[in-house]
Amino acid sequence: MPTLATNRKAHFNYEPLEEFDGGLVLLGQEVKSIRQGGAKIDQAHIVIRNNQPWLIGANIAKYSKASSSVSYDPERTRGLLLNAKEIRYLAGKLGEKGLTLVPISLYTRGQLIKIHFWLARGKKGFEKRQKIKNRDLERETKRFLRGEDI
Repeated sequence: MPTLATNRKAHFNYEPLEEFDGGLVLLGQEVKSIRQGGAKIDQAHIVIRNNQPWLIGANIAKYSKASSSVSYDPERTRGLLLNAKEIRYLAGKLGEKGLTLVPISLYTRGQLIKIHFWLARGKKGFEKRQKIKNRDLERETKRFLRGEDI
């Protein structure tokens, strides 16, 4: 399961509650572009409209060898493939205050491209500052134990 794209800021900005996997509805040139590393999901999020999940804000670059005559929108809305039971569950959860669906990574399973995402709660500013403070304190402690000057 090679990872093709990741959302590195998700771990810092969101607290994961549950994890899900689903398929993506893609065009042929999008699949080729993703396999070449042309996907960015840092600004993406998932919404559910009319009982259908959609990936919004993902940027999949135009395939370099595709025909220039075809118009292509790299940030178009893409459908997600989930079970009906999962869709109903997630739609209910999204009604709660502060919950969102955050894409974490795009990966392959066989010939298919899948998306891994979280049902997550956004972190507040003070939680982010505390995490940075703890990380710095841990780094300084490790340096001290190794005998380096601080």
